Amino acid sequence: MLSEFLESGVLELYVMGATTPQQTQRVEEMAAAYPEIRQEIDAISQAMEAYALAHAVKPRNTVKPLLMATIDYMERMKQGELPATPPVVTENSRPEDFATWLNREDMMLPPDAENIHARIIGYTPAATTAIVWIKDRSDQEVHEDELERFLIVEGTCNIIAGEQTHSLQAGDYFAVPLHTPHMFIVTSDYPCKAILQRLSVN
Repeated sequence: MLSEFLESGVLELYVMGATTPQQTQRVEEMAAAYPEIRQEIDAISQAMEAYALAHAVKPRNTVKPLLMATIDYMERMKQGELPATPPVVTENSRPEDFATWLNREDMMLPPDAENIHARIIGYTPAATTAIVWIKDRSDQEVHEDELERFLIVEGTCNIIAGEQTHSLQAGDYFAVPLHTPHMFIVTSDYPCKAILQRLSVN
């Protein structure tokens, strides 16, 4: 019975948190009764952890700041901030078009900010608009289903899109072409601040 239980596959499911309540109870009862079961659970856990670490993929350095910005935005909505609809970023946009948000005291770069920091100022299923600060550079990325646009507010930067380098300064606009690898490199001695807007094409 013990060997059949060990070979049943239920211990792997248990370690992954995929057992039913009844299976979970049974595994824990067996582990309490048989040291072999507890040892096997520990061995499976270690093997899965080692596999996960060996195959881990480091996310792009834009993922964490945008995730944290999303959480921050949701908390602000819970605390009573009303949703806003910033204007669409175009080649005719100017930083003063976004003065309502740029002049807010809570939209400043924190002293302990990491390389990339973002604050969302508007969200709909079709568009996300944020103020972003980049101290050094972003990782290269490609967008297949959203248009990414930048309006530089402070500082200077190079946006490398495909094989072309575009040098930008305050007031400049740039739209990243779909399906084009691109990255953002700061060229000023202080963080480059921009309005970032992502528009869904679906």
